[in-house]
Amino acid sequence: MNKEKSELVTKVPQVTFLFWIIKILATTLGETGGDAVTMSWLGETTLEAKGAGYLIGTGIFGVIFIVAVLIQISAKKFHPFLYWLTIVATTTVGTTLADYCTRSLGIGYTGGSTILLICVIASLLIWRWAMGSISIETVSTPKVEIFYWVTIMFSQTLGTALGDWVADTNEMGYLGAAAVFGGLLMLTALLYYLTSFSHVILFWAAFILTRPLGATLGDFLDKPIAEGGLALSRYTASFALVVVIVALILIFPQKPASKAH
Repeated sequence: MNKEKSELVTKVPQVTFLFWIIKILATTLGETGGDAVTMSWLGETTLEAKGAGYLIGTGIFGVIFIVAVLIQISAKKFHPFLYWLTIVATTTVGTTLADYCTRSLGIGYTGGSTILLICVIASLLIWRWAMGSISIETVSTPKVEIFYWVTIMFSQTLGTALGDWVADTNEMGYLGAAAVFGGLLMLTALLYYLTSFSHVILFWAAFILTRPLGATLGDFLDKPIAEGGLALSRYTASFALVVVIVALILIFPQKPASKAH
């Protein structure tokens, strides 16, 4: 038994400053990439007029997400590109799913954010109850990985809804909303380093907050100038983000998180 446990390794990266930089870039890519499909590509067809653009986009990215997670779970060790591909898959499906729920279904940002927050909390509580810990250092078995990726998918979807809620409903604009979430992220970092508050809870708080930060930054890049954006091509912005993420992964090799005990 001890030998088996010693051979268990996590398939998630160490949480470093680089981890958070790539995470923010990946969530930004999720926003521009998701919008590129549902608004630019499908929006050019009659699907959008029928209210099906977000649903079709969710189906496309949902399949990619499921396939990526299955490959990630079947992998025998940590693969940086595979891990971040799966993260991007969660951000894109989170973007289109949140847009479908809040816009096409008419739930609204408040209702959508509330429902998704409940889903995230419930996922973490069930994970904690079933496995005894929600620390990423325990993500070394298929069962734990399922909890991990389900929680991430809910958190990415929640982040999209929160980002749109703050930016649109409160008329703060995309940069204003990004500043709010960036400030909350900095506060979380200060609590992590200066207090004895649970590092595991703070990790998940930061993980959730990076999503609306990336979502508002993505909207700032590709939304029309009249709406407070830069009006960049969604395809161009997405390609540029992919190039930067790949470059960071190649230039700064990542190691897996500490072994599970």
